[in-house]
Amino acid sequence: MTVLNEGWFTEVFQDQGTAFSLQVKRKLHEEQTPFQKLEIYETETFGNLMVLDGCVMLTTRDNFLYHEMMTHPALFTHKNPKKVVIVGGGDCGTLKEVLKHPGVEEAWQVEIDERVTRMSEKYFPELCEANNDPRANFFFGDGIKWMRDIEPNSIDLLIIDSTDPVGPAEGLFALDFYRDAMAALREGGIIVQQSESPLLHTDSIIKDIHNDMQKAGFGHVQTLPFPQPVYPTGWWSCTMGSKDNPLKYFREEDANNRPFVTRYYNAGIHHGALAMPQFMVDVLEDAVRPEEA
Repeated sequence: MTVLNEGWFTEVFQDQGTAFSLQVKRKLHEEQTPFQKLEIYETETFGNLMVLDGCVMLTTRDNFLYHEMMTHPALFTHKNPKKVVIVGGGDCGTLKEVLKHPGVEEAWQVEIDERVTRMSEKYFPELCEANNDPRANFFFGDGIKWMRDIEPNSIDLLIIDSTDPVGPAEGLFALDFYRDAMAALREGGIIVQQSESPLLHTDSIIKDIHNDMQKAGFGHVQTLPFPQPVYPTGWWSCTMGSKDNPLKYFREEDANNRPFVTRYYNAGIHHGALAMPQFMVDVLEDAVRPEEA
């Protein structure tokens, strides 16, 4: 539920008894796309704000936290990622971070709602700087069907940059989708899924992701918490699954010597994110293999 009152945009999390507000200057855009209600506001202190079906998606000020953690840990964990697929990610911030890696030869963004991308190009142009990169490819349509139909053993890294697991995104959190991902990934392949708030969802969404990824054949699963001020509780996570290799190890030297600028990610942050809080370890111990706990 959202409330716009006296110059404040408020997202109310009714079932959790909490809310988050941003002071806004004006509404820049509103439309009902074929899939969802899309709104964009100019805020007083967080730049532009994108809202989908009443839920905060991103702001200019803090989106780098999410986009960097959804990409660089997985890219530096994989030995040599060349082909990357992003399901969702219509704002193009994840695509931008992926294409910072010179070894990536091909990246696909598979987004169901083209209007999100077009409005991002207008109101978040800094996130769309890589859209004309020759390695960038776009498909606007059903990501679940796209993954089901993709050639087996054809990609190195799959990033699920989705909204909450309701509506069009619900099927992206399902066992069948993870099985399709397993078939699509090459040897050494990695999947990374945005996995909601550790504080609110460890014993529900995150635990289900761990269980379903393992049922699909991912031998190693690891959740990485990170800050995200505009999302519920201000604390978010991504969960990685590996076909073959433990996820505790990454190309640390390459991360230290990365030939591009980041604002949050570095090798120290990567190490720290691998250390789950004890309450998460306790909840996930039945779902996680001992070497991943």
